[in-house]
Amino acid sequence: MWKGLLLRSSTCLLQVGAPRFLLQGCLTSPFLRPLAKRLLHRLFPIPWGTGYFLTHTGTRGYKKDTKSTLEFPVTPVTVTDIKQYLRSKDIPFHDGYSCLHIPSIFVDLSTRKEVFSLFIDKTTGQFLCKDTLVEGSWEDLQDCLEVMQKDGEESLNPNVLLGYPESVEEQEERERELREVQRIWSTSVPLTDLPEDEAQLIKTIFQITKISNATLKKFGVRLFKPTKSLVFPWFGGPDSSLKGVKLLSAQRTETDKVTYNEATVPKSNSYYNLFGLPLVGRLDSEVVVTGHEFDTMAVSQATGLPSVALPRGVSCLPPILLPYLEQFKRVTLWLGGDIRSWEASKSFSRKLGIRRCSLVRPGEYRPCAVEALARGKNLSNIIKASIPAAHKSIVSFKQLREDVYGELVNTDQVAGVKWTRFPELNRILKGHRKGELTVFTGPTGSGKTTFISELALDLCMQGVNTLWGSFEINNVRLAKIMLTQFAMQRLEENLEQYDFWADKFEELSLYFMTFHGQQNIKTVVDTMQHAVYLYDINHVVIDNLQFMMGQENLSVDKFAVQDHIIGVFRKFATNSSCHVTLIIHPRKEEDDRELQTASIFGSAKASQEADNVLILQEKKLVTCPGRRSLQVTKNRFDGDVGIFPLDFIKSSLTFSTPIKGKHKLRKVNTKPENEEEDEATAAASKKEEVKKDKVEKVKGNTKTPRTVKSPANGNGAIQK
Repeated sequence: MWKGLLLRSSTCLLQVGAPRFLLQGCLTSPFLRPLAKRLLHRLFPIPWGTGYFLTHTGTRGYKKDTKSTLEFPVTPVTVTDIKQYLRSKDIPFHDGYSCLHIPSIFVDLSTRKEVFSLFIDKTTGQFLCKDTLVEGSWEDLQDCLEVMQKDGEESLNPNVLLGYPESVEEQEERERELREVQRIWSTSVPLTDLPEDEAQLIKTIFQITKISNATLKKFGVRLFKPTKSLVFPWFGGPDSSLKGVKLLSAQRTETDKVTYNEATVPKSNSYYNLFGLPLVGRLDSEVVVTGHEFDTMAVSQATGLPSVALPRGVSCLPPILLPYLEQFKRVTLWLGGDIRSWEASKSFSRKLGIRRCSLVRPGEYRPCAVEALARGKNLSNIIKASIPAAHKSIVSFKQLREDVYGELVNTDQVAGVKWTRFPELNRILKGHRKGELTVFTGPTGSGKTTFISELALDLCMQGVNTLWGSFEINNVRLAKIMLTQFAMQRLEENLEQYDFWADKFEELSLYFMTFHGQQNIKTVVDTMQHAVYLYDINHVVIDNLQFMMGQENLSVDKFAVQDHIIGVFRKFATNSSCHVTLIIHPRKEEDDRELQTASIFGSAKASQEADNVLILQEKKLVTCPGRRSLQVTKNRFDGDVGIFPLDFIKSSLTFSTPIKGKHKLRKVNTKPENEEEDEATAAASKKEEVKKDKVEKVKGNTKTPRTVKSPANGNGAIQK
């Protein structure tokens, strides 16, 4: 059991080569330092060396092994593995900030204090039961669950894991630590029981004169007289029993400097205290985490907020403590007033769950809490001014990994809603997805509005709530087009069927903006946001962008105005998780040239911001069905692009994919008849000349006269 390994080589109250107090900068106010030195001279005339021991008879010194290492599991577990296993066992779980919460299997159902009291670390798989303090590895928990399932039990005795055999040395060491804790605590004196002058002297030495006696009593701080050390208790477990103590002593060095040293029982790497945790209510949702006990008391006294201190300051946040911080929706990290504490704050916030954490930046006006209290600063304002640990526009892969896994499992669903009328579009784009921006263009008069209305109608018929913003044609005409496409027939020729189809069409989640003509972009976006909130809109069609540019006064440059509008639509699509289809007119091109992405008016910003770029191509110099085609020139989802032909069916105002080889394109004659006859005569003469040349080459007769054109009249002449 790894818990037994952590308790191995126990220690008593000691510190060998004690480092300076981690947050000693918080206890060095200029106006208190000289007084503290004089008091230390009076209390301890003999200089202390760095080898000072807080010991008693029969104990030994402990020195941390600098070569000790941490052992990692051979097969690390992931949060996905844990969730899959729990689902397979039909175990309910709550996905917390840094842990998964499940009902404890070590507590009988009738005696459970909380529904979800067993916490599984998402990173390591280590678990902790807060009701029984049973802890172990992910493999240990799996073994317990398998035993329960095999025996048909609803709970297990905690001794299943706590009963691992210990060596005689380990048992003696653990018992010695517990006796040492009880001895120190029982011989310590509450500061409130000391004479007033002595209590004030102690508070001055440790520079906590602004912390009231009531606060010290509330947190149970005592004085261990043999070494004039402050004692901070560690109460834990279901019965809130004494689990350990931390001692803080002041020291005068040979260079006449004051330093502060810490010692813990049990030893440092087994000391898992959150000082102040027993004072936190079960319903508290906000907590301030500090780097030292003095800071916790200062925050509590000045603000009344729940506050806890880390057991080892800014050096580490033991993962075993994360379950005790899961109940808080907001965690403010105020670990000190230096760069090291700032870096630790950012590191700890990732462990705690970066979205709920805020950080107090270090600086002259934001020192550690106890020093801020001594300077008379407003601690509440400092906490309110803390900055979010997570930028609203930045996420980590840890936050995204479940979404990524979901996309890998459901690739077809992730690709989006499929079109039923345009299977070739499914082949290229794979589907219609939320949060994307599609730019659609095509030549004037090619049928952009008609095509995009059918495209949107296809999706709307499959449950995609759609909002239309038609600024070019009025809503009555647009609704008439879509109703015709919906009924697949001209209803003016079948008026008796109008009510039937209108009733069915009315059931669609289809909405129209009431704007027509030029509109302000802000008004349009506000309407879109309202529709998304009220009607759960998933698809917005804007026809077209040019009708919004006349209302903007951002710049005399029309391209800058367009870039601004496209940026607004891009942001709306992302933030609202709503697909936006934006129709943009192309630049003027020659009739015989196909449109390209660069043909989009102001194409630089439009093509960069768009997830998809669709072009309705039309060959104006040819006739018969099939002269239109849809080309996908950009597809950010998977990169596939392509083109497929379209047939326009005038009776139903719909487009369809023609059968291969059914239609052949024929050029349209656009020249006058006389020019057409001259070109036909010239083409016939040229064809005859080519035929004669081929005959001469076959015969190999190089002296045979050949026909050439006369520069004068263009008629054929014999040249010898």
